[in-house]
Amino acid sequence: MIVQIVKFKSSLSNQEVKQIMRERAPRFREQKDLLQKYYGYEESTGMHGAVYIWKTKDAMDAFRQTELAKSIPVAYQVEGAPRVEILELMFPLRDMAELSTTMAA
Repeated sequence: MIVQIVKFKSSLSNQEVKQIMRERAPRFREQKDLLQKYYGYEESTGMHGAVYIWKTKDAMDAFRQTELAKSIPVAYQVEGAPRVEILELMFPLRDMAELSTTMAA
């Protein structure tokens, strides 16, 4: 599995970015090789971002060529180049069922 971490600065407000994230989330759910996506905001820098969990590097690379991926900078009015980090997932601390239970509590 591949972890992709993306952070960006937007000319939009935090609330506007959050709303756009919610509106676009169903389109990301349709990506069969995207196992999970966590959305985030870093208050100290004003940056927004996401952590993607991909089945494979090929799946991540294929997504980057889609119209959905290409629309991200315009949708969020990204300022400058985003910061992108890619890691191969070695192992999780908790399994997904345990994590789901923990997050629901």
